[in-house]
Amino acid sequence: MGGEQIRLLVIEDVPQVASHLRSLLAAQSQIKMLEVVTAGDRAVASVGEYRPDVVIVDALLQGRVSGQAVAETVRRSEPQVGIIMLTVPQNPVREDPERGVDAVLKMPFTGFDVTTMIRKVHEERGVAASRAGSLVVSLFSPKGGVGRTTLAYNLAVALGKDHKVCLVDGSLQFSDLRGLLRVPAVAPSIVNLPTDRVRDSDLAEITWRDPSGIDILLAPPRVEMAEMVTVRDIEKVLGMLRKIYEFVIIDTRPALSEDVLVFLDAADIILQVLTYDSMAIRGLVMAGETFSAIGYPEHKLAIVLNRADSSGGFDKGDVEAALGAPIDYEIVSDGRLVIAANNEGVPFVTSSPDAPITKDLLRIADALAAHLADRSPALARR
Repeated sequence: MGGEQIRLLVIEDVPQVASHLRSLLAAQSQIKMLEVVTAGDRAVASVGEYRPDVVIVDALLQGRVSGQAVAETVRRSEPQVGIIMLTVPQNPVREDPERGVDAVLKMPFTGFDVTTMIRKVHEERGVAASRAGSLVVSLFSPKGGVGRTTLAYNLAVALGKDHKVCLVDGSLQFSDLRGLLRVPAVAPSIVNLPTDRVRDSDLAEITWRDPSGIDILLAPPRVEMAEMVTVRDIEKVLGMLRKIYEFVIIDTRPALSEDVLVFLDAADIILQVLTYDSMAIRGLVMAGETFSAIGYPEHKLAIVLNRADSSGGFDKGDVEAALGAPIDYEIVSDGRLVIAANNEGVPFVTSSPDAPITKDLLRIADALAAHLADRSPALARR
């Protein structure tokens, strides 16, 4: 996996200014200047073609389309792109992110000024736009055998009916999803994903397209290959997936290791899966203490009680008291249906849409979809 560059597109019709920018940026490697577009009426098409992270627009563009009009149009069409308005002191411009002005760069400026501003706008806009238009959900349990992987797969398929979804196999050593879906060992995995810039076509080659229609980013096919995936790689990959998918569903593994914590840190919501099992309950209590120490807010955590109708002598109230939190979702057991579906490598949400277990899981999917729509006005309108 390679290093990540910030991709910059410049909308500038004064050759001297464009040349000055190019010379200032030539001495560093983090920012890649893609192209200089010399007319405002070509700006939006160029943003679609070059897919920059940040755009610098001259507020004093001549021609049929003004710099402000370019900024507003780019913001509407590509909300994840950061926009810097370039101007002179005699023509003051006010920062207004809603109208496409994330920052204002005044001439004259130094190389430090422009590189610092590009980095700042890229970071701030990328976080705001990606989080508004996507939801990362990690499924976690400190104990295996509670149905976490099965729930992750079926939840992703349920959401995939109306949304663009990527399911991430966060069990990097043992690749649980490969086993569940019987994916061939030659199928590519997270180690094959470039991290400099990912387009839809790149992901089509790297992700496994499930017959249900969702994309799956698989873990490596062999245990020792997990060491090839660094924490930084995971962070970069999740950041890129946010830009492309509405939902990123992550199936983690039963641990609070460094890699799992990266998946949990990146999540907007952590679905903590447990059953009426004393070890699962104890493990989740201990994990909750860790999450509290880390500083995870309460709204980030939700509890899913799987096989809720198989109490094994436990009382729901006692479990909630032990956890110090209410159980948010309950899913009934249906061992025969689940085992048959898993053995065939198919999601039970589609093979048995009227089953009680499916209806329980769809309630979680609907709640997540509503949460995403609340965060993204464009999705709510759609």
